Amino acid sequence: MERKAVVVGATGLVGGYVVRELLVQKEYNRVMVMGRRPLDIKHPKLEQALIDWEQPQKAAFAFEGVDDVFCCLGTTMKKAGSKEQFRQVDLDYPVLAAQLGKEAGAVQMLAISAMGADPDSRVFYNRTKGEAEEALATIGLPALHLFRPSLILGARPERRLGEAAATVVMKALDGLMTGKLASYRAIPASVIARAMVRIALAQASGVHIYPNDIIRVIGAELTSDDEEPVTGTAPDENV
Repeated sequence: MERKAVVVGATGLVGGYVVRELLVQKEYNRVMVMGRRPLDIKHPKLEQALIDWEQPQKAAFAFEGVDDVFCCLGTTMKKAGSKEQFRQVDLDYPVLAAQLGKEAGAVQMLAISAMGADPDSRVFYNRTKGEAEEALATIGLPALHLFRPSLILGARPERRLGEAAATVVMKALDGLMTGKLASYRAIPASVIARAMVRIALAQASGVHIYPNDIIRVIGAELTSDDEEPVTGTAPDENV
């Protein structure tokens, strides 16, 4: 059975890898990416829709016939500029994508959250992620898959000093992080993307949460045998 995937946040670090993973899966005959700017990728399965999240109903057409919605939206406080704008990107837009997906008949949503997501957290970032998880669960999709990665590794065109410093430290400590500490190990964006696509293909119903160590196991290896050429630049910044 052929399927259509919609990827929201496809220009992001993880979203770019998700798109590439989907394009080489024979189960998907259509991959619709939604964003404020186009991807520099050429592929016969790929469709692109430029959208303005301030006018959501104009984006509804992109969800027509959708089976799986992948949400890879995310930003930083520095880039967002305010707590209100941060919540808009990390909470409001994912919920809107879920609503549009459900209205179009989507059977599942797969969304990136974060380690430590908790609606009762005193930390604004963790609290927002937790509230987003709760809100997505109320939409009523047949299946909701929430991924909680640790620090995400991958090349970004923009320089984030805080993340760059954390990446250096996490890479240096990677071999020492065993036992309970293993769950905090930094994780490559490509591994998260593979895990998301694999879970989508499993088609499990209900609400599921995947912590960092489980994501690493699920996305550890490439399994696709029927790859088609995918040309274009490397995945862009997050959001």
